[in-house]
Amino acid sequence: MNKETIHAYCLKLRGTTYDHKEEWGADRYHIGGKMFGMMGGDATGRPVLTLKCEPNRAEELREAYEGIIPGYYMNKTHWNSIYMDADDVPMDLVENLIKHSYELVFGKLTKKAQQEISLMEEMK
Repeated sequence: MNKETIHAYCLKLRGTTYDHKEEWGADRYHIGGKMFGMMGGDATGRPVLTLKCEPNRAEELREAYEGIIPGYYMNKTHWNSIYMDADDVPMDLVENLIKHSYELVFGKLTKKAQQEISLMEEMK
C-alpha cells in the first residue's frame, strides 16, 4: 500500500480537505470538517491507515484480515486501522474502505453541509 496512492485517492473524493497534524505525525482527510481517514503510525512507528467503518463490517474485516486491526488510538467500535505494509489486504479493498469511510462521514453531515459540498464541486 503506497502512501502517495492513498493520498491521491482520498483527495479525489468530492469535497475532501487535507491537513497534517504535526504532533501526531499524521496526514488527515476530512469531509465537511469531519475526519474520515488518517495515515500515521502506531506506537512502534509501523505505518497505519485508519478509517471509519460500520461496526459489524469492522468486526468482519478484522476477522478476515490479519492486517486490519481495531482503530489505533480511535473508537474501536467505529474505526479500523490497516497496516500499510500488510500483505493480506488488497489495494482494491483499501480503496473500497476509504470510500465507505467517506460515505459514512458524509452521510452524517447536515443536509445543508452536504448540499454546500455538492455545489462547491459542481462549480469547479
